[in-house]
Amino acid sequence: MRVVHIKNAAQREACLARLCAEAYGQEAGIAPLVTFAGVTGVLFPQEAARLLAMVDDQGHPLALALLALDETGEGMTIMQLADLATETVTAPAMRLVGELALRAPLRVDATDEAQQARFREAGIERWFEGQGGVRIGLSKRHPATGLEDLPRTLTVDEKGVVQSFKRDQAQFEDYKQRFVDGLEAFPTTL
Repeated sequence: MRVVHIKNAAQREACLARLCAEAYGQEAGIAPLVTFAGVTGVLFPQEAARLLAMVDDQGHPLALALLALDETGEGMTIMQLADLATETVTAPAMRLVGELALRAPLRVDATDEAQQARFREAGIERWFEGQGGVRIGLSKRHPATGLEDLPRTLTVDEKGVVQSFKRDQAQFEDYKQRFVDGLEAFPTTL
């Protein structure tokens, strides 16, 4: 298995659509489309986000992760993470996190103890108590030493995207079609 940075625009858009669909699930409403539009319309053009995949030896995607840079460009936060249907590999998304934790200045946010335990097993060893009960984990390569020097992560302005959809129906339809097309064009190998 290996980690692949998805740079090809068509593959990246298809993989992002699949990741949003997997991460949010069937009952998510407009949320997957809002994230898809915000990332493809703002974060990717600004080079503020990266899409990575864990692939098997034949190049079949096993897991996907969307990383966003922080304001300083020194650290990366996992925005979304998903296992893809596979019978051959156990917990490929956590294996992807483990590889990233070794190589990158990685930040993860855990919303409960079980999630924190999975991230800890994947190699995220430094933990801090964030707001609202969120536990913030940092890899060894992350330069922050505590919450006080942890830069803000760049994110999607979800409310702004929804407002732009309301103002511009053509833009909404374009992103919706791109999302559907991406799902249909999900690559079998990377």
